[in-house]
Amino acid sequence: MAAAGLGPGEAAAAAHALSLPAEAFGNDPRVELAWAMKAHQHAEIYFNFLNLTKVDDQIYSDFRATFRDLRVDVLDPEELKSEPAKEKWRPFCLRFQGLVEDFNYGTLLRLDCRGGYTEDNSIFATRIQFFAIEIARNREGCNSAVYSRARQPAAQEATSG
Repeated sequence: MAAAGLGPGEAAAAAHALSLPAEAFGNDPRVELAWAMKAHQHAEIYFNFLNLTKVDDQIYSDFRATFRDLRVDVLDPEELKSEPAKEKWRPFCLRFQGLVEDFNYGTLLRLDCRGGYTEDNSIFATRIQFFAIEIARNREGCNSAVYSRARQPAAQEATSG
């Protein structure tokens, strides 16, 4: 997903549209694409950081207190999107209103932490869900293999340059 096809006016319109609440839109494919591009960018930026927020400790402890048995290495979409799951996630997410900027914005989340952000391995989630799950993956060692793979090209480039 690249923004290369957008001109300055279209990019400005997309940026404005992305600042509006989700309730303001129907299922406009252009808006969905703009959200997906922003979500992908957000996911790539945060993927390489071990501390994602200033309140990682609180997010992790609240997450594991609320979702004690949730598997974070390979997510079941039903654990995020089903009605019973939403009833459990909603109060968790709202605890971070005012603590985590844009806590309820949409972003991409990898279903299987061993894979990248592909169409089959990504799901839309709220930003606080992303943080909670990725913090848990980092602390529980689920991202170790991916983190090592991501660092290998940089290390090889440094030694060969």
